[in-house]
This record gives sequence, C-alpha cells and structure tokens, in this order.
Amino acid sequence: MYIIVVGGGKVGYYLTKTLVHEGYEVFLIEKNPIKCQIYAERFGAVVMQGDGAEAAILEAAGAGRADVVIAVTGDDEDNLVICQMAKERFGVARAIARVNNPKNEELFRKLGIDVTVSQTNVILSIIEQQIPERPFVHLLALRHADLAIVEAKVSDDSPVVDQPIERIQFPPEVNVTAVLRAGDLIIPTGQTVIRAGDEIIAVTKREREEELRHLLVD
Repeated sequence: MYIIVVGGGKVGYYLTKTLVHEGYEVFLIEKNPIKCQIYAERFGAVVMQGDGAEAAILEAAGAGRADVVIAVTGDDEDNLVICQMAKERFGVARAIARVNNPKNEELFRKLGIDVTVSQTNVILSIIEQQIPERPFVHLLALRHADLAIVEAKVSDDSPVVDQPIERIQFPPEVNVTAVLRAGDLIIPTGQTVIRAGDEIIAVTKREREEELRHLLVD
C-alpha cells in the first residue's frame, strides 16, 4: 500500500513516523523547507518540499499509483483541494482529509471526500481497515453528533500524573485512545502510566468533554 501524506505539522509528522515504523510505503509533502530538511534526516528520501495542492507536486510524488492520499494541513480549503484532485485527476481510491473547523465536515462529505477526521490515531485506524490481515478494532464513527475527540496536555499538577490508566477515575463514557510522548505515539493499555507533559487523545461523549479536560489539565 502506497500512502501520500500532505502536511508536515504535528499530525502529519506523527502519522508519517508511525506509518514508516509499521512498514508502509509512505511519502510526505510539506511546504516548509526547514521542516523538510529535518524530516528528511529522520525519514530519508520520502519527503518532498512543495505545495501538495498543486497537481505537479502530487504527480511528482507518485499520486497516480497511490492507494491513499491523506491531507492534514492546517488549511481546510487546501485539504479539500488536495483530496478532490487526488480522486478526480489521479484516480486515488481513498482520500482522507483532516478537518480543522468542524463546521466544514458536512461540506467535505458532500463534495466526495471519503473520510473526514481530526486526529492521528483515527487516521491510522482508517488506513488499517483497508488491510484485512491486520487486527483492528474500529474505535468510533466521527459522524455521531454526540461524540467528541479531546486532545489535552497533562499538567504537572494533574492527579493522573504517575498513575496507570487502570487506576485513574476518568469520567464515565471516556475512552483514552492514544498517548503522545516525546514524539512517540503510544497505544495505551491499563498498565500505561501517564506522565506530566503527555498529550492524551480520548473519545468521549460531548457532555463529558469539559470534565475530562479539567481532570487532565487543571
């Protein structure tokens, strides 16, 4: 499976790092030349400097043979253009877009984008669904209006610090799906110990969102 990631921000970086580690064929497109230099040192020759919203850049990245194109820039308009171009011009079967403004999610779906998501672990989950031999549990469907994805950095004073997840009294209907620590993506278990500075990604009912934030941040 060949995957093109467009956008080398935090989401794109973690996504590329994890996909490379998992053995996928990955190519990252990023506008910022400084970031490209750093990423090239870490990932090798799978990084290109350029605007992924330009057809020539996608073509140079091999979009014509890509199985999946994932647009995770900080600009919803760019993400939409990238995904539409990938599908309509290059015939890519699967286009996944990060939606920075939730109000745009319905528009993306109406314009033919296959999946709209907003966190790295969910994007990874969607990719893994395409490979039957890989064990995978689908965590959620983001189209449910009563669900929210929360990302919060654990403060030094949070009561969860130095506690394993199984001992933490999270609000009801909260599922911790990923822990980002010092550049590493951790898929947590009950024994995973939370540290100050960890970035927690959790799926929760919307009415529990603020309660969860207070637990992790306050």
